Amino acid sequence: MRIVIGSDHAGLELKTIASTWILDRGHEVIDAGAYEYDREDDYPDFAEAAATTIKEGRANRGILLCGSGVGASIAANKVPGIRAAICHDTYSAHQGVEHDDMNVLCIGARIVEVELAKELINTFIDAQFTGESRHVRRVGKIIAIEAKHRENG
Repeated sequence: MRIVIGSDHAGLELKTIASTWILDRGHEVIDAGAYEYDREDDYPDFAEAAATTIKEGRANRGILLCGSGVGASIAANKVPGIRAAICHDTYSAHQGVEHDDMNVLCIGARIVEVELAKELINTFIDAQFTGESRHVRRVGKIIAIEAKHRENG
């Protein structure tokens, strides 16, 4: 699986560690930045870069790290086709994929400890969308909402 990972300065250290875990599991990692610590950088820039990588088909899923996970999630969800959510527990990390076809995991690097982050990432990567009719129907409704608002500006 190709996984794009991005962070602002608050998530940079965890991004570096997480990239190694993902590579060690045999997956490809695409780094959407930040590449160095800059307290003045902005999470929307990295969230958009990672989300665009998925939208363009260059990655299957994404992981975004910022201080709380909130800003990265909000920014990523502005890109059509992206279903990003903050998950600070393993249930949400797998259920978001299995039921909601979540394609971006957002983690608050100032909230989640390193070992829990590893569990969240592993759970997210291992999860698969069930394809059950009720989940397909619900995701279809999400896609329809997105399309309606894109058309109506």
